[in-house]
Amino acid sequence: MTDRTDQYGRTIDYMRVSIIDRCNLRCRYCMPTDIKWLPPKEILTLEEITEICRQAARAGIRKIKITGGEPLIRKGCIELIHMIKAIPGIEQVTLTTNGVLLAKYARQLWEEDINAVNVSLDTLDREKYKEITGFDALSDVLDGISEAEKYKIPLKINVVPQRGVNDGDCLELVELARHRAIHVRFIEMMPIGHGKQFESISNNELLLNIQRRYGQVEEGKKIYGNGPATYCHIPCFRGSIGFISAIHGKFCSSCNRIRLTSTGEIKPCLCYDDHISLKEALRSGCKDEVYQLLLRAIRQKPAQHCFDEDQTMITEKKEMAQIGG
Repeated sequence: MTDRTDQYGRTIDYMRVSIIDRCNLRCRYCMPTDIKWLPPKEILTLEEITEICRQAARAGIRKIKITGGEPLIRKGCIELIHMIKAIPGIEQVTLTTNGVLLAKYARQLWEEDINAVNVSLDTLDREKYKEITGFDALSDVLDGISEAEKYKIPLKINVVPQRGVNDGDCLELVELARHRAIHVRFIEMMPIGHGKQFESISNNELLLNIQRRYGQVEEGKKIYGNGPATYCHIPCFRGSIGFISAIHGKFCSSCNRIRLTSTGEIKPCLCYDDHISLKEALRSGCKDEVYQLLLRAIRQKPAQHCFDEDQTMITEKKEMAQIGG
């Protein structure tokens, strides 16, 4: 067993890093309006996050995803990306954002050589966007996508289909990949926090709808990103269509990730409340202990989640925004 291999032989080389619990939107399955913010002293500093990433690189982590909340509202987010990119052993740094501030920061992200940006976007309908997110910000998101394209930043659009809400909008979102080098990915709703209130739509169902509209699609020959997405290609499209099927296409056997929350907890699996806190060791200056705790988290990663089985076994009670999604 190497440093980055868990007890089931999986290579864990990818860490999602939540840098803030706050957001400038209120997507109802992620961040309800009554959510309570953490005191600033509970949130890791930029230097602390960087040190954890440095020790994670020692443990075999090669790819970092910056998440939130909404990471671009965190003061110093761009500086943090610069610091993490400079860590020996880190090969990729990517960002997931809601896109509202992307136009403002696209040039700086390009200057820091960001490897890719994921934009969460569940509809192209302005009124429906307001219904889902609580804000009239669709035009800001679309401007952000266009600005990122100007700098040729690799882009993926993350869509969470919700039965009776935006399931009728999915094919319109697919069209974003027709003439643009954008990869549109559909992510099955996970039963975490307020997400439990929404019916998960199978990606198999979405694929059938895509085939009815466009005919037989081709299996994707490339993988875009570091996670468990599978891809298909529609003839004559520049971009691809991806599926992350946590419920109906369980991918635990190839899971390669751990998660760092904004408060310094390492979560081996999204499904369970099990976590290892790094904050005390970090703030005591015990860098080697942080490294050892990261190794323990990797080795304690469970075999699989239970989203598709008995959901009463799900022990994670926090909202998605609080654990980094």
